[in-house]
Amino acid sequence: MLCSELIGEDWLKEHDDIEITGIAYDSRNVAEGNIFVCLKGFETDGHKFAKKAEENGAAVIIAETPVNVSVPVWYVDNSRQTIASLAATFYGDPSKKFKLIGVTGTNGKTTITYLVKGILEAAGKSVGIIGTNQNIIGDKVLMTKSTTPTTPNALELQQLFAEMVEGGAEYVVMEVSSHALALDRVYGCHFDVGIFTNLTRDHLDFHGTMENYLLAKAMLFDISEKGVVNYDDAGGRQIVSEKNCDFLTVGFGEGCDLRASDMKITARGDEFNVTYKGETYPVTIQIPGKFSVYNAVCAAGAALQLGFDMDTIRRGLSEAKGVLGRVEVVPTDTDYTVIIDYAHTPDGLENIIKSVKEFARGRVITLFGCGGDRDSTKRSIMGEIAGKYSDYSIITSDNPRTEDPISIVAMIERGMKESGGEYTVIVDRRKAIAYALDFAQKDDVIILAGKGQETYQIIGKEKHDFDERVVVWDYLNNKR
Repeated sequence: MLCSELIGEDWLKEHDDIEITGIAYDSRNVAEGNIFVCLKGFETDGHKFAKKAEENGAAVIIAETPVNVSVPVWYVDNSRQTIASLAATFYGDPSKKFKLIGVTGTNGKTTITYLVKGILEAAGKSVGIIGTNQNIIGDKVLMTKSTTPTTPNALELQQLFAEMVEGGAEYVVMEVSSHALALDRVYGCHFDVGIFTNLTRDHLDFHGTMENYLLAKAMLFDISEKGVVNYDDAGGRQIVSEKNCDFLTVGFGEGCDLRASDMKITARGDEFNVTYKGETYPVTIQIPGKFSVYNAVCAAGAALQLGFDMDTIRRGLSEAKGVLGRVEVVPTDTDYTVIIDYAHTPDGLENIIKSVKEFARGRVITLFGCGGDRDSTKRSIMGEIAGKYSDYSIITSDNPRTEDPISIVAMIERGMKESGGEYTVIVDRRKAIAYALDFAQKDDVIILAGKGQETYQIIGKEKHDFDERVVVWDYLNNKR
């Protein structure tokens, strides 16, 4: 593709046209004939690597501030928005070739993407997912790797969109994090439906305040044709009042367009009714917990906004399976139960403990930690929540990253002491899990919270193999 086709005809006013072979923002990935875009990051600045990109074959450098290279440089005001636009053009504006649904909010994003997928597949549609667990079309896992945990960077996102088109996706459902919105990863995308789940304390290390956090989430509805909002959430009500979007409100409260009621929770899932336009419909899902009902009505709302009928929605929800790392029961052949859940925020932890309490016949034992180099304000809050709602808690490490694990645990322990709950501290997560398995009695439920679908633990800057399912199985098999 010619450089003028990517950057625009203004390029020809200053430079001869150049054939561009690709786009890169990491100098190590530059190939001959690439455009290299200098991005300012949190740990380093891409402008420092412009010369290295040139040495690796970059034909053009895009930058915000002066760089010392001999190849042509195109200066822009915002490199992040520029790379998003370049990538969309380079890959043929792939997101215009399918219906795009985005899900934002603190909790529930991953599950909702899978529930929406289940509904759309019940209608016979080909559906792709982009999110925390994996990127897939149908049952096929896509090979494009994301360098970010939830929403890919703009270049990788457009690559994934192109794969979705090639794979025949008619709909794509993706998680849209607050970071992605604030950092222009989805710049230039148009969403047919945007979904807001809830807003609870998280990512304050990045956003600074809850107000800024909500403002970032709300940006999704500036680029969405229609919206679905949890109207029971104060943040959701604020979004509806401030954004010019065709909203459908969902929840349990009065005034919701799609309202859930008469909920029954069991270990096998939930039964409830939904009322929409004066009609009431029975619904079942296979994922237990009140928060799962919220997820279900958000997914149902998205399908309604896309024009699907309630019978298809109910069938899709009833057939949808649980998501890896979300209220996931680990097969153990024991007289107690082990559940893995991604809960890593105060609200997420409270939700999973309360949900398990509703069907547990024995004690609820919660094992959890908090991530290092992330929002430290939530640590004591999570300690207090675990102590308040669990019968017993085990404080341990999550992904300590470059922080001292002992200092993270100490912050959690402050809240635990405030709660008055019974607990122990075992910093080594593998040893903590072994302790929980030995401690459990008949009918108890152990919640391994925080890691979810992750199969690693980050200590320092290194990723170590750590799949909690394998840790549980290995320990139990070695005991037998």
